[in-house]
Amino acid sequence: MAPSPAHDTAFRRIYDECFPAVQRYCLRRLPVADANDAVSEVFLVAWTKRSSIPTAALPWLYGVAHNVVRNQRRTARRTLRLRGRASAEPVYPDLDAETQVIRGFEDDRIVATLEAMPEQDRDVLMLRAWEGLTAREIAGVVGCSVPAAEKRLVRATRRFESALGAHPHATREERP
Repeated sequence: MAPSPAHDTAFRRIYDECFPAVQRYCLRRLPVADANDAVSEVFLVAWTKRSSIPTAALPWLYGVAHNVVRNQRRTARRTLRLRGRASAEPVYPDLDAETQVIRGFEDDRIVATLEAMPEQDRDVLMLRAWEGLTAREIAGVVGCSVPAAEKRLVRATRRFESALGAHPHATREERP
């Protein structure tokens, strides 16, 4: 059964309202070309499931984007392994200028510390700090309970603060 025109109108509203946030989410995690592909894939999934998108669409779209980004990273790692260069090159080389603009004036030291963290820690911290999600919304995105998301946030924050203080670019006064 085909979705009704009302579903098409609702999807258009969701797309118009959520596209910039989903694009920023992907640009913060992938190079520009890959991020653009990821955004397209997120909204393709949303289009195919438009009749069942929850009222709070953005957290649901972040969940889809989370999975799409993970799949793209996995594909990139596989590709590098097949080329025999996995240990010699990072999965995503230095981010380009456009991504740096999207990131705005964020401190390079903070970004470097985040990029060095385990993916699970980085994801919950970025969902909280950059996307402004609550623990409940983060739980929905990463697929865990709310108490688990809260605990992950606490632990990731502690590890981040510890790593930031020990970061090699921190000045002597900034180190513990």
